[in-house]
Amino acid sequence: MARPPKALITREKVVSASLAIIDQDGLDAFSLPRLAEEMGVSAPSLYHHFADKNAIMSAIAHYIAGVSVTKPRRPPGPDWPEYLVAFGLNFRQAVLRHRNAAPALLEHLPREVLLKSYEDAAVFLKASGVPVHLHAAILDGVETICIGAVLSEARRGGRRSPRSAFPAFDRAEFPHLAEAVDANDLTVKELFAERIRSFLYGVANSDVRGSTAERFPA
Repeated sequence: MARPPKALITREKVVSASLAIIDQDGLDAFSLPRLAEEMGVSAPSLYHHFADKNAIMSAIAHYIAGVSVTKPRRPPGPDWPEYLVAFGLNFRQAVLRHRNAAPALLEHLPREVLLKSYEDAAVFLKASGVPVHLHAAILDGVETICIGAVLSEARRGGRRSPRSAFPAFDRAEFPHLAEAVDANDLTVKELFAERIRSFLYGVANSDVRGSTAERFPA
């Protein structure tokens, strides 16, 4: 029998089919037998490309947080924080596009996946004149903000209003929170961007190396 012109299974097709299942029915619905059925192949044939289910989940995490995140196109300069704000927004969009898979990122997203993004950002920061001793604090801080905020938002689901960062609550019982919510004119997306922006401009206006030594003397 002649070979088919194209392979029935590729790593890319496995990731795509896996995400289709998870997007539609959630992580609990995903299994190798279900994946094989959806792809029209036998379950053992999947092991030619992935060692086990965990390997597939790692590939999914790599795709969502790495491959599918668009690199911002901004020239280096004094407004360098906006490059990282744009990157954070692109990361948020990539994760929320597959919000059912977001919990898997906590377990299956090694920091190595983001190394290329770190390198690109470090090159951009250097070209923008940001002191090198601030780079690690900037990169680590942005990652922490992005992953924590976006995965938390994804786990909450899409039921809330785009303008509400809080769940429904008794306004009489929590009047000060109600006042704060009423005074806020930013959407959840805009609040996310402002969170990153505030951190970055704070770093830009401080010497992390010096201030840390003063706060925590040996």
